[in-house]
Amino acid sequence: MTTKSIRCTGLCLGLLLLADGSLQPAAQQSNSRILVNVVLVQLNVAVTDRKGNYITGLRPENFAIMEDKIPETISSFEEGGEPESGAIDAEQPGSGSNEGASRPKVENSLNGSKLPPAPPQAGANVFILFDTSDFMYRGFVFAQDAIAGFVRSMSNTDKIAFYSYSRDLSRSTALTSNHSLVMNAVRSTVAGDEAALYNCLLLTVRDAAQLRGRKAIVVFSNGPDNASSVPPEDVEELAQSTGTIIYIISTRAAEDDPLSTAVFERMSKATGGKAYFSKSWRDETLAFRSIRDDLVHLYTITYYPKPNNNRGWRTISVKLVGKDLEKYRVRTRDGYQVLQQAAASSNLPSPQRPELDPKSPSH
Repeated sequence: MTTKSIRCTGLCLGLLLLADGSLQPAAQQSNSRILVNVVLVQLNVAVTDRKGNYITGLRPENFAIMEDKIPETISSFEEGGEPESGAIDAEQPGSGSNEGASRPKVENSLNGSKLPPAPPQAGANVFILFDTSDFMYRGFVFAQDAIAGFVRSMSNTDKIAFYSYSRDLSRSTALTSNHSLVMNAVRSTVAGDEAALYNCLLLTVRDAAQLRGRKAIVVFSNGPDNASSVPPEDVEELAQSTGTIIYIISTRAAEDDPLSTAVFERMSKATGGKAYFSKSWRDETLAFRSIRDDLVHLYTITYYPKPNNNRGWRTISVKLVGKDLEKYRVRTRDGYQVLQQAAASSNLPSPQRPELDPKSPSH
């Protein structure tokens, strides 16, 4: 499979959000605006206790969803399940390990329930975005090992795309269930050039947004952005509006930059993901393990929004309903922007749908 690279300079695209959470070009829209017409909202919800253990076995009636304080009715509900493949191999971290990257344990507080469990949800569409800028010369091989371990750990039902970025975005492997192709792409990457993270992440979100079902982007960044023309707020808005989860794994180089730290934490939290700051290659591996665990324990909930005159930012609130459930923590995106503005650029090529594995089922 050939590698595709494009210059990341901005975004100018009219998009229509479909019922499955995917996007298509919206007809007769200005090239300086993104119009998102909401038909159905999809939420990926993680429920944990105070120690970070996942709570499984919940039912639709255990979730109360509000949009702009308007009660919503759940249309569909799915619960994640354990992956088919094995865990990521890693040594135990030493004293310098990142506590936030430790692997959560799985807890089921409702084992005594007489209700049958919800059917397991289909695999996720996961885009890996790997920093191959000149920030990555140090520890490059260790990062490749951590990503390879993550790919090996994913379920056979999960589809993975592998992208890399420096000043340009390289779509090394299109979304595929053939994880061997992804592994080969990971091992073939080389480092060099400046880092245009937000430019390239925006294009990755746009690719992911065209797909149905659960979709997530896992970013590995070794340093701050020093070459983007796109602000991180544009990335965050599009990811929120299309239900795309962003996880970010970064090293100490980015953590030492207060601005990058704040942006990474805000962006991941706003989309329902997490940010990890790893001090060693062991922490990188544990962060990928935590992300894998998170993806397989998400509840996927959809609803048709009730009539709402708000054409701007809509706030989403999800709470648990039931005996002793209020003590658990809920993590999901906190809303979406109905009408978005983006900078126009006459130099940006027309967007293309990401290539799909020809052997994979059609989306």
